[in-house]
Amino acid sequence: MQLLDNDTFAAWTFLTPALILLGVFVIWPIAYVFYLSFTAGSFTSTGIYWIGLKNYWRLLLTPDFGQVVGNTLYFTAATLIPSIVIPLGLAVLLNRSLALRGILRSAYFLPSIISLVAAGLGFRWLFQNTGPVNALLNLFGIAPIAWLGDTFWAMPVVIIMTVWKQLGFNMVVFLAGLQAIPSSRYEAAELDGANAWQQFWHITLPGLRPTVIFVAVTTAIFTLRSFEQVFVMTGGGPLNSTNLLVYYIYQEAFAQFDFGYAAAAATLLLAVTLVLVYLQLRTTREE
Repeated sequence: MQLLDNDTFAAWTFLTPALILLGVFVIWPIAYVFYLSFTAGSFTSTGIYWIGLKNYWRLLLTPDFGQVVGNTLYFTAATLIPSIVIPLGLAVLLNRSLALRGILRSAYFLPSIISLVAAGLGFRWLFQNTGPVNALLNLFGIAPIAWLGDTFWAMPVVIIMTVWKQLGFNMVVFLAGLQAIPSSRYEAAELDGANAWQQFWHITLPGLRPTVIFVAVTTAIFTLRSFEQVFVMTGGGPLNSTNLLVYYIYQEAFAQFDFGYAAAAATLLLAVTLVLVYLQLRTTREE
């Protein structure tokens, strides 16, 4: 009796190298980080040892971690909303304007291909004490603001940079979703006397529901894993006001060498990300 037919054998032959790479470079590191979250010690002669759930308990009791979680939630929410609303509005306008659609689409998409490090350095220059933003404010008689040195203004500057970086990618995704909506729906709505707002509310938004969910989930994941802009622009300061979860994990692992504690925080971040991916897949399946 033949155990595998030719098609199944061929499929496994082509999939095996990819599965091996996936296991070595993705699944094994995730499993090892999960194991590390139950340990303490270091990779020296003393080694690591099992401590159970103590790292997770430390996360709950550490004030800095609570502040970092609050910073991350604030950063994610404040980035997510404009990263959906602004690209959606631009996509609707570009979808109706055929004249310069290609040029404008390329111009808006350009920030997405710039590295986060370069973008962070650029925004740090713009918002430094003697930078162009304060120079512009000075023209209107407004005193310079220590944007990146102020606990109130530092996070909004990081948010503005992140929204600017994500805007073009989300706009292109929305444009693709808009072009998938049949034009006959809009023609029928016009015959029924629907104005532009009614068409947007009753045709465009329902037609873009899967796209909006995809953009929301991918943007949320992008913000949750934000590291470069904090590292380059603020270093988590001032007074820990811009310290986000991934940067906090980096500090605990590679500055404090507390790998078990950092692994516990990373495991919680992975769990939140998996929940977001599950919600997206479930919604897409329902659609």
